[in-house]
Amino acid sequence: MVSVPQSRATPSPRSRARLRSAVVPTLAMLLVGSGVALASTAAATPSAKKTIAGSYQMPFPCGQAWTGTTRSSHSPSSKAIDWNRPDDDGDDVVSSGPGTVTVANKTGKTGYGRYVQVTHAGGESTLYGHLSSVVVDVGATVDQGTLLGYVGTTGNSTGPHLHYEQRLGSTVEDAIFGGVKFAYGSTPTSANCVDVPLAANMIGGAAAELVVFRRALRSTFQVQRPGAAPVVITFGKGTDEPLLGDWDGDGVANVAVRRPAESAFYLATPAGTQKIPYGIPTDKPVAGDWDGDGRAEVGVRRPSTASFYLRAADGTQTDIVIGDANDLPVTGDWNGDRRTDVGVYDVATATFTLRFVGVSGVPWTATVPFGQAGDLPVPGDWDGNGFTDLGGWRPGTATFLNRQAPSLTADARTVTSVRFGRPRR
Repeated sequence: MVSVPQSRATPSPRSRARLRSAVVPTLAMLLVGSGVALASTAAATPSAKKTIAGSYQMPFPCGQAWTGTTRSSHSPSSKAIDWNRPDDDGDDVVSSGPGTVTVANKTGKTGYGRYVQVTHAGGESTLYGHLSSVVVDVGATVDQGTLLGYVGTTGNSTGPHLHYEQRLGSTVEDAIFGGVKFAYGSTPTSANCVDVPLAANMIGGAAAELVVFRRALRSTFQVQRPGAAPVVITFGKGTDEPLLGDWDGDGVANVAVRRPAESAFYLATPAGTQKIPYGIPTDKPVAGDWDGDGRAEVGVRRPSTASFYLRAADGTQTDIVIGDANDLPVTGDWNGDRRTDVGVYDVATATFTLRFVGVSGVPWTATVPFGQAGDLPVPGDWDGNGFTDLGGWRPGTATFLNRQAPSLTADARTVTSVRFGRPRR
């Protein structure tokens, strides 16, 4: 647990007053790449169930094979699935689709035991039961493929397994993965292999490059180069959370991941991989040059406290309160002073709330609507002028939408759209 300094920034009245939706509209699903079979394709039949964008993906990292079974006496419904594979106790469990965590029971001893429920659009939800531990908090926004917890045998369980349900309201529905009805008793391979959008100066020019982190058995960062094949950097694993930063101050960003299970960052530096333990498992990672010395440092945002905790090179830290539990963190140099600022993005309303610090040292916030519900936030310096611009990534089409304006809050702006990454279907 990070300690909390005495000085705290106060969220703006508008930030506190914003009306939040308890259900985050769900993003579209992944278009499965070659070499990864859709779950239960061989035995699947088309389903009449009208799910978000048509389907979910299996609740396990990309490329893993799991056997899903049920029985007539299965509680609360024979449509629920018990998942197993050899030596699965403690294995990763990830979200089948994007949404909002509405239950994160970390102490349950009966029934589902320790379990998570994620609410999606249209009254749908997914449930993940009998976990050994839970690594998300109630109210947090999660993307498809986000780590939720680990396989266990808590509650009314006779052995390690994942109890999984797809619900419409309070009714357990037939499970659907990749747009087709699941064949109970089969052993499909997970196609939960989504891209996560990022942006930074990765090659050496003034402007930021578009980047995606591709979740896989061996995950990769894909850096766009117009007119050429992407630069591919293999680093991290499928349940890591990606980030980018100029760790050595050479003017070019490097890759990194944060591993929730260890509450630790792994930075790829010219001198090798650097490990920095920091925060708690439920934190979301951020990076930035907090003091303007030309080197990026790490930080976290904690949904449960709506707080950023920013770590300096000497180990000291600053905390900043902004937004709500279900906001996603964003960082950038909003005012061009060479120091990284923070902000949040509300996926449900497609609204940025950005924190500025004036010349007098007094912080203030501004809200900027941009994009549409379900977009993921991707700020970047699109024109290389030293000011971070706003942007987003639309999962259904894998399209980056880069916003440029005379100032971040100006109504007049130009928007450039660039398709990069794999769309989710």
